[in-house]
Amino acid sequence: MDSSYFTHRRKLELDEKHHEALLDADKVIELDPSSYQGYELKHAALRGAQRYDDALEAFTIMLSKLDDAPDPQIRQLRQQYVSPSEVKDAIRRAIHAQLENAPLRLINTSTGRLCDRDAQINAFTESTEYKELLHSFGMLAPLQTEPIKEVVAKYFSWVMLSHRWERNEPLLHDIQDKVIYNLDPVGTMVKLQKFCKVARHKGHLWAWSDTCCIDQNNNVEVQQSVNSMFVWYHYSALTIVYLSDVPSSSKSGALASSTWNTRGWTVQEFLAPKVVLFYQADWTLYLHNRSRNHKESVSIMRELERSTGINARALIDFHPGTSDAREKLRWASNRDTTREEDIAYSLFGIFDVNLPVIYGERRQKALGRLLQEIIAHSGDITALDWVGQSSQFNSCLPAKISSYQTPSCTLPSLSEDEMRNLIFKLRNNSMAVQSAPKLYATLQELSVPRFANARLQLPCIAYPTTEVRRRPGQDGDTCFTYDIKADGLQDLLVTTEDRLVEFWPARRTQQTFLLVRPWNRHDLGLINFANETQSTEDWPEPGSSGYNEQTTRELRLIVRLGQPFGGLLLAQQWGGEYKRIASDNNIIAQVKDMASVDDMMDVRMLEIL
Repeated sequence: MDSSYFTHRRKLELDEKHHEALLDADKVIELDPSSYQGYELKHAALRGAQRYDDALEAFTIMLSKLDDAPDPQIRQLRQQYVSPSEVKDAIRRAIHAQLENAPLRLINTSTGRLCDRDAQINAFTESTEYKELLHSFGMLAPLQTEPIKEVVAKYFSWVMLSHRWERNEPLLHDIQDKVIYNLDPVGTMVKLQKFCKVARHKGHLWAWSDTCCIDQNNNVEVQQSVNSMFVWYHYSALTIVYLSDVPSSSKSGALASSTWNTRGWTVQEFLAPKVVLFYQADWTLYLHNRSRNHKESVSIMRELERSTGINARALIDFHPGTSDAREKLRWASNRDTTREEDIAYSLFGIFDVNLPVIYGERRQKALGRLLQEIIAHSGDITALDWVGQSSQFNSCLPAKISSYQTPSCTLPSLSEDEMRNLIFKLRNNSMAVQSAPKLYATLQELSVPRFANARLQLPCIAYPTTEVRRRPGQDGDTCFTYDIKADGLQDLLVTTEDRLVEFWPARRTQQTFLLVRPWNRHDLGLINFANETQSTEDWPEPGSSGYNEQTTRELRLIVRLGQPFGGLLLAQQWGGEYKRIASDNNIIAQVKDMASVDDMMDVRMLEIL
């Protein structure tokens, strides 16, 4: 026989069993209407029959009978139960906590309707899951909240879409108060319908697409969405990446070549989520990889690592923040956005900053505000490491994020043996030993870089420039190469689009130029307690062979300052502030004599426009 027959028969038997239990309960109530026991039996029977509303009513009456019982021992039984209102409050708190990190609107993949948060909550309270949750504990005290959180988290789990926008994407007004599955399956509507069906097939009731789940005409909502999007992707149960230009017959490498992999917003869309699946144009899994999570696929992550330059560890388990700013800016340096400001806005979540969204401010100001916030928050000067054109926002910042494509100014570091040998030589130089403590103390007292109102307060070691000469034969060029001399530094070359005032000892100029070394507190050699990778357990104890006494720390600093460094060329303005001279190449400078500590003593806090 068909298995459905046995299922139907079993259901009839259960219905009959629950019906008999109800009859028995009614008899007990009829015999003693003031007793709680009949309603206790009735609640159990109705709950078993999945008549949850009636069961709740019976349970409420049972509690009132216990409260009103003349026997103190029976009244004592009331403490074994929690009231329905307590369970509902616990459920409400769990819902609030779940939706705190959820998008403002989601598409119900079952009904195909767009729902705001109130509609989502209403759908839950009318669902079988909610009614089962109310009765799943038998209302016994103490109330167990973890199972409630689990049910709520599963019900409200959502799927995010990451994709390349195409022409005529469905917007909010196109689907509001409509069933998306009933709309004509043409153009990009098919993508939305397929996405929701895949999410539903994966067992998720809710889905989000940036095209239609944000009211693009509501500035307040756009602002909130841009600043929250990283969190929404991070807490999603699944993020589906749709590669519209990758056919099902594609081999490994197609993901790297997809247009999706060139867009600015998609950086956070694959870094933030914990679970990601890549789908091809026909909505089959990329490379037909059927694993639960493509972040666990070594081959796919290796392909993404090669194409993005983002290390595999960050791809799999990324943590937002302002640390390693230069590296994160490089990730986005070769990507495009339709709106020029979005190249900055798309990085808000990656750096974990919240800033106003002001479409129309243009790219330089949007990027400048972001970089200003990163430096002001972290004191990280690596964002100043770039080549190209200066921003109108501030001359120390680049006009374009593409200026970070050039690898960071990484200079060779000394081995510990080389460091010890150089320190040994400095110990034999009495002038260096005498000057080192003063320089160390001066640098130790320096404030971190401060950025506010588009002005940078930059701590640095300054080297006054004594000579700037342009190399001959460059009159028709757009870039110019200058020979530059500065006190205490070896001679260097700077290539820039700016026409600099030429001068030398026999030909003076009123304008002051400085070649500066931006100060990095890391060079003091102190432990960074904010860095989770460092620990006081790794810090040598005083008296141990590895312990750096104060003099040794001071001399280590001098050795570091004697190595090549990435410098900034600054020109003084009429108000006393400075502007950075942008260069088309890294300015690598080095002191002439490491032992001449006095050449390093010009420590300043400069204001840069």
